[in-house]
Amino acid sequence: MLFGRNVASYKLALAKALLELARDGADLITLEELAGPYSRHLLTHLTQASKQGTSRSSRFLDACKGANTGSVSEDELRSITVALGFGNVIDAFHRLGRQDVEQRFFLDERATAGGIRITVALQELASDSAAADLGAETEARWRLVETAWELGVTSSLIAYNAEDGSFIAADGARRIAVTSARAALNGYQKGRCFYCFTPVTIAARQLTADVDHVFPWALRSLLTGNPNGVWNLVLACRDCNRGAGGKFDCVPALELVSRLHRRNEFLITSHHPLRETLMAQTGSTPALRVAFLQGNYHAAKLARIIEWNAVARDDAAF
Repeated sequence: MLFGRNVASYKLALAKALLELARDGADLITLEELAGPYSRHLLTHLTQASKQGTSRSSRFLDACKGANTGSVSEDELRSITVALGFGNVIDAFHRLGRQDVEQRFFLDERATAGGIRITVALQELASDSAAADLGAETEARWRLVETAWELGVTSSLIAYNAEDGSFIAADGARRIAVTSARAALNGYQKGRCFYCFTPVTIAARQLTADVDHVFPWALRSLLTGNPNGVWNLVLACRDCNRGAGGKFDCVPALELVSRLHRRNEFLITSHHPLRETLMAQTGSTPALRVAFLQGNYHAAKLARIIEWNAVARDDAAF
């Protein structure tokens, strides 16, 4: 789901299908059973963006488009998905860069049982209270990637719209709403406030996270770079953001600046869809990115000497 160096959106479709099936308590899933939800998510996204990969042609995606127009039946699509749709995605799902992630969410048993076997780790993840947020985050990453492909632009053109809390893409004079900023930022923080680690959610209910500027918007004239940039945005609980004793427009403590740097580096090195945006905003090398944040910290300190730091209200999650 981190997307890595993938050249198609298949991993995102598989992530959504796996969450859906694991919630139903599935164990062994045959390719025929997996084909339904997997292709369904792709069909939905093809109605939003016709480009779901970087290759010039794909017999599988052509079949999905045919299903949307009615020229390919449901049974035909299932057979084509089993034959062509899984290609390398099952082998590559756990791969990030040149290595696999340590956690396995399914075991490949195609050769012995004709499908994949869901692990306990995925079943626990799918039943967790944060599972709905994970589904929304997957959707947000998918929209970021396919928007860049559709417009033929890099994701460095992704910007934050504070009016409605969304990320937008610039296409010439147009500003196109892409996805929720909360959903796109959620993953690294694991459903926790960036500052105090208390649980938050991106759903519209009592503990909904605020999108907060680590370096306050009020100091924008002193900062290098756009304070509305992804580099400066995190999810925070309402107490830390605007409650009594909250951060408001205070200068973040150096500990929080270091935490922000680690977050940005994680998104960059994991090839998150916002990787190019972050590098364009803060620097192409780790040294430049460190200097960028240090410069903004010193500029903010000159304006307001007093720093603000949070009191941890839960175990550190990142």
